[in-house]
Amino acid sequence: MIYLDSAATTLQKPPTVYRAVRSAMATMTSPGRGTYGPAARASRTLLACREAAAALFRVDQPEQVVLTFNATHGLNLAIHSLVRPGATVLLSGYEHNAVTRPLAAIPELRLRVVRAPMFCPDLFLEALEHQLNRGVDVVICTHVSNVFGYALPVEEVANLCRQRQVPLIVDASQSAGVLPVTMQAWGAAFVAMPGHKSLYGPQGTGLLLCREGGEPLLRGGTGSLSRQPEMPDFLPDRLEAGTHNVPGAAGLLEGLRFLRRRGIAAIRRQETALVAQLARGLDRLPGVQVYAAWEKGCQTGVLSFRVAHRDPGWVADALSQRGVAVRAGLHCAPLAHATGGTEATGTVRVSVSAFNTSGEVERFLKHMARLG
Repeated sequence: MIYLDSAATTLQKPPTVYRAVRSAMATMTSPGRGTYGPAARASRTLLACREAAAALFRVDQPEQVVLTFNATHGLNLAIHSLVRPGATVLLSGYEHNAVTRPLAAIPELRLRVVRAPMFCPDLFLEALEHQLNRGVDVVICTHVSNVFGYALPVEEVANLCRQRQVPLIVDASQSAGVLPVTMQAWGAAFVAMPGHKSLYGPQGTGLLLCREGGEPLLRGGTGSLSRQPEMPDFLPDRLEAGTHNVPGAAGLLEGLRFLRRRGIAAIRRQETALVAQLARGLDRLPGVQVYAAWEKGCQTGVLSFRVAHRDPGWVADALSQRGVAVRAGLHCAPLAHATGGTEATGTVRVSVSAFNTSGEVERFLKHMARLG
């Protein structure tokens, strides 16, 4: 199989990730619930995972790294903590349903969207500043569009929010592990990311980087302050009720260690080269419309395209029959398609990882040329 759907989940993982998950299932129990060997081993593993994430993403203290089930869980925590009924919330225009659906459940919310052409960061910042000047309570901005791979200028967004003392939530689902994510420099209130994409961890894992405390979505046992009826008021316990996914955290720890060894900058260079190869090759095919701007330096390893007179689902199915895994449709991000002008049909999306090769891209392009 040629696997080109890493924007959904990275299928290929470092071998150390698989080994860590198996070992944790056999040797660890619940952290914070005992001092005996398997419980203590679990506690050390979770702390090591937080420490590795804090070092990689420039978080002041490992306690500010909250372990979540996925990025959706983290974004729900962040939104629940900051957004009140009647608030004015500004969105980037590329947000995933993991953002828009929690917001839709909040009464009397006033939503605004930054309107700017795709792959034009300067125009995006101008439009963002205009909206901020009108008064905003919270800004939510994806770092990289899961549909188009467009890397938004989050550092500048963070600066503008900080100047106006507007809290910022960043969805780093497609950027963590590919682009620098620096909590200290951004000063964001929350940064959410999944473990199963470019952090190369297992499904069912994620991280929420917190500048300060937040409001829990779940309440229950934490292994701390057990006599107290309320949730603890300190991180990470305040946002981590119930039994942890210890095997997942053990695998995620090894994914983070893999990133440190390989280097995020090196992975970015590899993915950019592969997307450039994809874009050039698809551009040469008749009837193919490619949404790419890799030469501008604001695109990661995600690329969308459409084929004239072909439904994206048909294209994806035809490729699947040839052993190529891609995704078609709206990719759980209708707002991004509305921004990109593809909401009527959706797109075919190809996305690469550190384990893809130039040879795989060439074989994919040959399959595309034969679709007819």
